[in-house]
Amino acid sequence: MNTMLRKSILGIAGLTVAGGLAAGPLNHHDSTPTARDVAVTAQADPAALVPHGVQGAQSRVDLNDEQTANVKAIVAATKKADMDERAAVVSIATSLQESKLENLGHLGDRNDHDSLGLFQQRPSSGWGTPEQITDPEYSTLAFLKGLKQVDGWQDMPLTQAAQTVQVSAYPDAYAQWEQQAADLVAQHWNS
Repeated sequence: MNTMLRKSILGIAGLTVAGGLAAGPLNHHDSTPTARDVAVTAQADPAALVPHGVQGAQSRVDLNDEQTANVKAIVAATKKADMDERAAVVSIATSLQESKLENLGHLGDRNDHDSLGLFQQRPSSGWGTPEQITDPEYSTLAFLKGLKQVDGWQDMPLTQAAQTVQVSAYPDAYAQWEQQAADLVAQHWNS
């Protein structure tokens, strides 16, 4: 079995188990995907990524190539942190609120203190150096480290989980991005 197919199958098996489905053994001895393999690689259902439903009116922005690359970086970092799709939804929704998925540098007079990057994290608050905070992988892993420390974040509405990590002046603002974040995770998780 080639390495790429093995990684795909292992990733799919992990998602299947995480989703609560019973996965039988995958004893393929060749590299030709079966109909079952193709069916399993279908995109995740965005509704399943929003277990509490969305809160309030939803916002949406059209993404450019840079923003799409940042979505992919958040998804990759979430996988690296060994966290699931829901963690990616919370992360992407948070970044949509904080920066519209743009890796922001210092904004001069428009800057909120010394906030930087995808998550508008602050060096003065211990999130890392400016160079670290403006690295999409680092900033996502830092956000996820904070999320992991929130007891029961998986069972919270997205806005509550995000607010517990971010401590924003506008705690309910994260909710408006949940559907777009779920759609983006469904689109990019297996790509």
